[in-house]
Amino acid sequence: MLNSQTFLPRASNGAARTRRPAREAAMKLIVQIPVLNEADTIAEVIRDIPRQIAGISSVEVLIVDDGCTDDTVAIAWANGADHIVRHAGRKGLARAYQTGNDAALRLGADIIVNTDGDHQYPGSEIPRLIAPILSGVAEVVIGDRQVGSVEHFSPLKKALQQIGSGVVRWASETDVPDTVSGFRALSREAALRLFVTTDFSYTVENLIQAGKKGITVTTVPITINATVNRPSRLHNGNWNFIKRQAAIIARTYSTYEPLKTFSYLALPFLLIGVVLLGNALYVFLARLFIDNYPRSNFQSLIAGGVALILGFVIFLFGIIADRIGGVRRVNDEQLYRLRAQAAADERWRRELSARLDEIEQKLEIEN
Repeated sequence: MLNSQTFLPRASNGAARTRRPAREAAMKLIVQIPVLNEADTIAEVIRDIPRQIAGISSVEVLIVDDGCTDDTVAIAWANGADHIVRHAGRKGLARAYQTGNDAALRLGADIIVNTDGDHQYPGSEIPRLIAPILSGVAEVVIGDRQVGSVEHFSPLKKALQQIGSGVVRWASETDVPDTVSGFRALSREAALRLFVTTDFSYTVENLIQAGKKGITVTTVPITINATVNRPSRLHNGNWNFIKRQAAIIARTYSTYEPLKTFSYLALPFLLIGVVLLGNALYVFLARLFIDNYPRSNFQSLIAGGVALILGFVIFLFGIIADRIGGVRRVNDEQLYRLRAQAAADERWRRELSARLDEIEQKLEIEN
């Protein structure tokens, strides 16, 4: 159950309700911070988060404890954290991020901001980050670190980030220059629509999902704290990061564009098959009109036929995968409605409980 301090993730089987929370009356922002042994920085991160923002009635801090073994949670409580979600053990950044989103939705968040526990992202940038959502021009906002100007990033890392971001922009059909930035804001609707399935990092998968689902994405240039330059706990070096992110890009893109993916795979075989069969036809015609033509078309005919059949079979797999994708889209919509219902039910119960507490306090005062 949820209370004013702690949330434990659980499933909900609540019935659908016709009433809706009064979104226009109050906008709640929840800043979620996935943490793993951030005792040295978490206090500064929380203190840096502004608690008064124009257009926002309430700002709350949610800590996602991904198996901390130090005093991170105790320090977070002492420095003003409002909610804690705990994993029984280390589940990884992607799971921690999704757990935080689910918790924030159940706590009634209208906007969710994700930031890091190492204080890479200044809390003072949060008002600028959520401004496009407040004004209604975007549903997801990514903080652009302007990687090219970050002094402590090596030239190799800058080049790899630019290439990788270019690939993700193509795959997601968005125009985000810093695709792996973890500093991002989501509207309630976007948070309900997006769901992390990978166990490594949420940044790329969520961005491709947003692009393919037609969610409006924009970016805001931000500054970062240059003093934060510790080794990443997410991966073991640039090449490990590239390998794992490339796998995520391939899986996510093929999930949302199966026909295109299999068409790309089939195209080389089809082209090779056409060329070889064309060569076989040329030799066949030449042998008809030229006596004792020295070349044979047997090898081209066999190889071309095999290549053409392989290309056609791969393309058929794409058609089948595309039809399966239709079922996935239906499942996505069902998941969205279930999550929206569960979040709405939990929000309604919390608002009702708060209202009953107010009435009880008034009655006690009157008596």
